[in-house]
Amino acid sequence: MKIDVELDPALEELLVRILAPGETAELRALLGRLEEPPKLTGFRAGEAVPLDAGEVLRFYGEDKAVRAQTAAGEVYTVHLRLYELEERLDKRTFVRVSHSEIVNWKRVTALDLSLAGTIRITLDGGAATYVSRRYVKKIKEVLGI
Repeated sequence: MKIDVELDPALEELLVRILAPGETAELRALLGRLEEPPKLTGFRAGEAVPLDAGEVLRFYGEDKAVRAQTAAGEVYTVHLRLYELEERLDKRTFVRVSHSEIVNWKRVTALDLSLAGTIRITLDGGAATYVSRRYVKKIKEVLGI
C-alpha cells in the first residue's frame, strides 16, 4: 500500500480519497477501519463497559463529570470532556445543544418549537432535554428552518 498525503488549506474538513486497482480484501479492511465508530468506554459501579456510540442518547455534564445516557436508560461516566467527545463523534449524528450537553440526533423523536426562545427535544424512551438559547440558531440551521 502506498500512502500519499496532500495538505490543502482550502479544505474545510479532512478528505480521504482512496485509489485502488479494484476491490480487494485490503481495501475492504481499510474502509472498515475508516468507517468504524469511535471507541468509547463507560464506567459504572467499578466496571468499565465498552459503549456503542449509536446506542447513546446523550452526553451531559453532571457533578463535574461527563455522563452518557443509553437508550436502555443506563447512565455511565465517560472519562472524556464534552469538547473531546464533540471532536471524536460524528458531527452529522451528535449535535451540541448546550454548553453541557451533546445529543444523538438519530435518537430524537420530537421537537417542541412552541416554547419562546428555546426548543424542547424528546429522545427515545421519553427522555427530554432543552436546547439552550445560545444554540437555538445552530439547531435551526441543522433542521433547515
